[in-house]
Amino acid sequence: MLGEKITKAISNQINAEFYSAYLYLSMSTVADTLGFKGISHWFYAQSQEEMAHGVNMYHYLLECGVTPVLLPIEAPPATFGSAIDLFEAVLTHEKSVTAKINEIATLAMQEHDHASYQFILWYVKEQIEEESTAGDILNKVRMIGDDSSMLLNLDKELGSRIFVNPFPNV
Repeated sequence: MLGEKITKAISNQINAEFYSAYLYLSMSTVADTLGFKGISHWFYAQSQEEMAHGVNMYHYLLECGVTPVLLPIEAPPATFGSAIDLFEAVLTHEKSVTAKINEIATLAMQEHDHASYQFILWYVKEQIEEESTAGDILNKVRMIGDDSSMLLNLDKELGSRIFVNPFPNV
């Protein structure tokens, strides 16, 4: 059975992952209303990915004999000024998620909880990809600036994203 500290940390992270799903769903809505169907699709796929992360953590607690406690999910912002604002918010958010994941990894090491440490390492590696992707897109949006034709090309590129659940058993 998991210790109380790691159980609470993972439960809080489940909440953070579900909040991330809500945030990206909100961003998808904003992009859609701005006329960026591809960017909207990218955010929708990101929302699905975050939900899968939370569900995977939920199942981990169950597998460890812990009854997950689902906490209230804070409402995400509903407005963002521009594509740059959206992706700046994404990068900032992903950096905060990385910090939380790293705290869980550190806690698991301190608690000598090898199973939880191995479990959370997947997320540590995933956050490298998340920050890199957000940073790459943000750099593209910044380079594009006010060039609407280039922004439409990026919209088309991001619209080709396909969500593949990394946890097919959950």
